[in-house]
Amino acid sequence: MITIKKYAAIDIGSNAMRLLIANIIEEKGKETLFSKSSLVRVPIRLGQDAFTVGEISEENIDRMVDAMKAFKLLMKVHKVEKYMACATSAMREAYNGKEVVEIIKNKSDIKIEIIDGKREAAIIATTDLHYLLKTENNYLYVDVGGGSTEFSLFSGGKMIASKSFKAGTVRLINEVVSDIVWLEIEKWIRTNTENIENITLIGSGGNINKIFKMSGKMQDKPLSYIYLNSQYTFLNSLTYEQRISELALNPDRADVIIPALRVYLNAMKWSGARNIFVPKIGLSDGIVKALYYEKI
Repeated sequence: MITIKKYAAIDIGSNAMRLLIANIIEEKGKETLFSKSSLVRVPIRLGQDAFTVGEISEENIDRMVDAMKAFKLLMKVHKVEKYMACATSAMREAYNGKEVVEIIKNKSDIKIEIIDGKREAAIIATTDLHYLLKTENNYLYVDVGGGSTEFSLFSGGKMIASKSFKAGTVRLINEVVSDIVWLEIEKWIRTNTENIENITLIGSGGNINKIFKMSGKMQDKPLSYIYLNSQYTFLNSLTYEQRISELALNPDRADVIIPALRVYLNAMKWSGARNIFVPKIGLSDGIVKALYYEKI
């Protein structure tokens, strides 16, 4: 006899907002299964506001409210039992972020929690990576978002270091990431990996997922540094319009995919990693599992 529950996660990122509705399948004597029931992505680029003028615009507040009302209805239709809404870098840094949270609560009855980069990394890493982490191997987990990038280093099956940097894709295309930040990232990676051999990257985020999908590889196979670098060179050779028309990239993906690849490539170079695994994970998946295992 199986039991099916429905949980949901709302991820309010710097490049887009997502609603993930997941089936949680319980069967006595077997490991609990998690499967996607529905995923809705709305490209509201909050980081464009937060990282350039420091506040979420009235227009985007209205769009957020409409999106949250729609998410609320979708959760009702799907009979979602439990949910959590998390906002990351853009809402963290907008000076009216807390005010926006109150507006959305009043107008859509959805409570949003603004989380810091460390907690964001922990939610994903502690709930989704266990099946990938072989205790005899070493991994650098890199999650590239619109506003920030989270790095987590695993050795012996345990996280031994974690750090969040303000070097997300929306910041990068708006040229608000200084050379000092890049030097800090390089120093952190080199310092924490200098005595660790045979490191493999694990990458998450919409951009690396898109690159992986374009590669046509099986889910359990990694991408090489050489392949990633060739894709970076190829995408750079195309105009923004060509990336949309010839590669069928979404308009809000066609510009940020290049700086995202730059982050992954630098992480591989500075850590000495030759390969990167791309599991289908993200903050939304992490929220669902953390809710289920009561880690939130």
